[in-house]
Amino acid sequence: MGRVIALVSGKGGVGKTTIAAELGIALAKRNLKVCLIDADVAMANLSLLLNMQSSPLTLHDVLLGESAINDAIYDGPEGVKLIPSGLSLENYRRVDAERLQSVVESISGQFDFIILDCPAGIEKGVMAAIAAANEVLLITMPNSPSIADVLKAKITAQRLGTRVIGVVVNFIRGEKGEINQDDIMKLLELPVYGMIPYDPEVRKSFMQEKVAPLMVRKPTSPAAVAVQRTAAKIAGIPVSFAEPARKRGFLANFFNKLLGIFRKKKVTNHIKEETEKK
Repeated sequence: MGRVIALVSGKGGVGKTTIAAELGIALAKRNLKVCLIDADVAMANLSLLLNMQSSPLTLHDVLLGESAINDAIYDGPEGVKLIPSGLSLENYRRVDAERLQSVVESISGQFDFIILDCPAGIEKGVMAAIAAANEVLLITMPNSPSIADVLKAKITAQRLGTRVIGVVVNFIRGEKGEINQDDIMKLLELPVYGMIPYDPEVRKSFMQEKVAPLMVRKPTSPAAVAVQRTAAKIAGIPVSFAEPARKRGFLANFFNKLLGIFRKKKVTNHIKEETEKK
């Protein structure tokens, strides 16, 4: 049976869906079988971030009993699988979110990880998604309102009997007034699984003509590297990723120049020695 992890925040706007997409791809790139499920049946947009919004069958169809779950599983970037939610408000009103748990259980044996991108808040849809998971990973920002919201989400998950494993802190700018990692751990009484810096490359990934997740477009950017560290910690595997291209290029140029200086000096000394012999 695979691990089913619900990504939960308090309110929206903390980058939860983006973290879900990038984290799923990061795990898949480590040869793990990963399925992303857009459990936000009211305000679905995970498929938009993966450029897979044209999927004909969705979680809506499955929860309505009009489609089999395996027919709604699609191939995503880097080997990750996706079960999208529909964009139709009419179908949303008819969906029975409480069926989600049985749907997830029916495919849990097919994957190492199933990641649920949950709705924001602590409404009925959120509770259904949390109940369908066996673990919860909280997503927050390093400020008091966001942490207060996510604390409520933690309490809700615990009341539902789902284990909260830790927290990921997103949009870190290093500004005065941000709550640091140690204080977040103390406030939430949870380990921090990731500290994700604010990275302009995240926004650029979704502002292009063809949308491409950061983990695909620029996996060595600061936010992508931080997500990969989070993925490694969750999976319990060693951290391994390429050194950022810019840094690698700088070092390569530096050492090439240094090597050139030594070679030039060696040649000069050799010529001098030969001249003195004559």
